[in-house]
Amino acid sequence: MRLHTSLAHNKARQCNNRKEQSPTSWSLLICLNQVLETFPRMTVLRMRHECLRRRGNGLLMADVRSGIAHIHRKMKLKRFLLRYYPPGIILEYEKEGLLKTKSMDLLDLTPGTNPDELLAEIRRSEPLVTECRADQVKQLILRLQQKQGQKDQPRFCFSKSLKAHVLPLTNVAFNKSGSRFITGSYDRTCRVWDTASGTDVHILEGHRNVVYAIAFNNPYGDKIATGSFDKTCKLWCAETGKCFHTFCGHTAEIVCLAFNPQSTLVATGSMDATARLWDVETGEEAATLTGHTAEVLSLCFNTVGNQLVTGSFDHTVAIWDVASGRRVHILPGHTGEISNVQFNWDCSLIVTGSMDKTCKLWEAVSGKCVATLVGHKEEVLDVCFDLRGQLIAAASADARVFSSTTHQCLVTLEGHDGEISKICFSPQGSRILTAGSDKTARLWDVASGVCLRVLEGHTDEIFSCVFNYEGDTIITGSKDNTCRVWY
Repeated sequence: MRLHTSLAHNKARQCNNRKEQSPTSWSLLICLNQVLETFPRMTVLRMRHECLRRRGNGLLMADVRSGIAHIHRKMKLKRFLLRYYPPGIILEYEKEGLLKTKSMDLLDLTPGTNPDELLAEIRRSEPLVTECRADQVKQLILRLQQKQGQKDQPRFCFSKSLKAHVLPLTNVAFNKSGSRFITGSYDRTCRVWDTASGTDVHILEGHRNVVYAIAFNNPYGDKIATGSFDKTCKLWCAETGKCFHTFCGHTAEIVCLAFNPQSTLVATGSMDATARLWDVETGEEAATLTGHTAEVLSLCFNTVGNQLVTGSFDHTVAIWDVASGRRVHILPGHTGEISNVQFNWDCSLIVTGSMDKTCKLWEAVSGKCVATLVGHKEEVLDVCFDLRGQLIAAASADARVFSSTTHQCLVTLEGHDGEISKICFSPQGSRILTAGSDKTARLWDVASGVCLRVLEGHTDEIFSCVFNYEGDTIITGSKDNTCRVWY
């Protein structure tokens, strides 16, 4: 079973490509790279340099491990946090008076995984998990497996229809807990809703044109970003509805946005062919990402937050280094406009959908195209990974599910009468939700491709659909000016 500790696996792959290094030095560097996420970069680089300098003098692996153990003695593990989707364990620790976190991603965990073998693997790769903590970690693994083993699936019966907007909706989004959701609209407002009661808690007013792109800063959920055709992005307090900042600088409509995982930056994409990064704290522009020659219609941070991918109507995809604002790779190959882009959870792959009727799978480190996913007869309007990064779903006139490893089409989802504009996996990965121009949303079984439920009631095409974090509530937003809640 693969155990992913954030960044370590990517760094290890880079070391593996250095053919000139001996097996011994490669092992030493892997050992050092496993702690890059936790320790100050200069500390690790000095250790790496010393490792290579002394390579000819027979430096033993024990020497390096001793150095790493010395650094770990300066760290104090505070607690474990459990993440169900995708499965993982978060380590909260104290270092030099600062509280920090790192994640152990258990993306290959299944109910059949041997917990003792996995625990042994975790202990080998993570020194913070000491012998006295071993039983606690095993219990967390068992809780994750128990969650995976739950078979009860919600029926998603219609609950309520909410109409407050006076013009069509553009997008919907949940906060992490699912207690609130937001809707953007052509009526120039964003509304904050209480999910349980269906009441609108706040009306976020101030934009002078369509509110097209919206997002919570999950997992925190205390801020909301709205992007508008008025060329601005606004940052709001989710609790009070107060506007913190208005980000000005784009010269055309803003059509996509995202928070970085740390909630310190907002990225916006615009019809002016640029993407921009904005500082959440100060409200200042952090970087302008230039290089595309046509509209930037989609963007996505990786789960570490150090890279951003953008997709453009110029038929290309670009990968950017967030810290410097530098373009790392340009990914040519599509022959049509890019409709959506997304990183997988472990940051190793990027999937892109295009109006050229294909999806492409790219290696994030090298920018190399590893597969072209074909079969659609019409434009691909949306594409996404499941949370584990093992499956890809693409929406066109039909919907298809592909394997991210074999690149084969596993099932075709047929039933909509018209194009499918949105597609997403449930957090568990066992269901797919689609929204179409036929005024319906549909729930599908991933394994069989069977349509389990048709969500009917909207009187015009559905633009947006989303699951909450637990996967037991759905919101659909429509051109009919309403959103519907399904449990």
